[in-house]
Amino acid sequence: MSITLNQPTGPAHTRIYAYGAARGENVIPNDDLIGPINSSDEWIRQRTGIITRVRANHDTTAIDLATDAAREAVERSGVAADKIDAVIIATISNPKQTPSVSAIVADRIGATPAAAYDLNAACAGFAYGVAQADALIRGGVAHYAVVVGAEKLSDIVDPTDRSISFLLGDGAGAAVVGPSDFPGIAPTVWGSDGSRAGLVGMNSTLTEFRDGKVPWPTLRQEGPSVFRWAVWEMLKVARNALEVAGVSADDLTAFIPHQANMRIVDQFAKLLKLPDTVIIANDIETTGNTSAASIPLAAHRLLQEHPEASGGLALQIGFGAGLVYGAQVVVLP
Repeated sequence: MSITLNQPTGPAHTRIYAYGAARGENVIPNDDLIGPINSSDEWIRQRTGIITRVRANHDTTAIDLATDAAREAVERSGVAADKIDAVIIATISNPKQTPSVSAIVADRIGATPAAAYDLNAACAGFAYGVAQADALIRGGVAHYAVVVGAEKLSDIVDPTDRSISFLLGDGAGAAVVGPSDFPGIAPTVWGSDGSRAGLVGMNSTLTEFRDGKVPWPTLRQEGPSVFRWAVWEMLKVARNALEVAGVSADDLTAFIPHQANMRIVDQFAKLLKLPDTVIIANDIETTGNTSAASIPLAAHRLLQEHPEASGGLALQIGFGAGLVYGAQVVVLP
């Protein structure tokens, strides 16, 4: 006796319906951070493009930031919260290793009993989440999904560390993804290189901290090596993402890279030969590097400042600890 299992099918295409954003409550200028790292406002501006970064209050968690961003995205999308059946949150900032940020956020925004899970792909996390939401919906496993990048990196900053501490901020960005009559999310180009895992990440483990062997674990990076990898290797990924989308740089309305460092972004734009008409997202100048939150936060700001970009094509690319990367071309809501 042969039994054939039912297989779900979904819509042919998906798109991003709306973005939401939440940033830390406190604006921190460079001058507040330069003492412990023996630096200057000018040095930070020239090397990173950062003037200020936002950091959350002591009692504000990544869960709170994710909730606010997800709630705005759902409200702006026009999709009822109880129609959201997948909540995907990219974060390295869950204050507990379990339960997931996503399950709590799903409940808070009224999406219960949506499937909910966290993913850890650092600064590529949002691009990974969009890829998964697209696949889940087209596969018929979900109808509408909320994808959130949420970080409270100030919890894992060593103010005396000169490699990364002055870069980091707190925030969350969210997007609602759903079915579409046209292709709104191109194929994702993603991958990893774990042989370079030591270039950026935590400097010790929680169990080492528990056992009194090390101080509280914080983020560190080998800046020059990360810079070279981000520019030269991610340039190939960005070009590949354009190719698999079937478009060229001339077709883009916007470029929304991970807000790691404006020197990296400027090099990207130059090497990709982006036309002057392409709007380059710049959220790092006043928000800082918010890891998984940086792409949706930058997209949210870009659409606020350039509403004429709505409906245009944007190339987004995330890259970071792992090392991991992900890129796709999307239609801006």
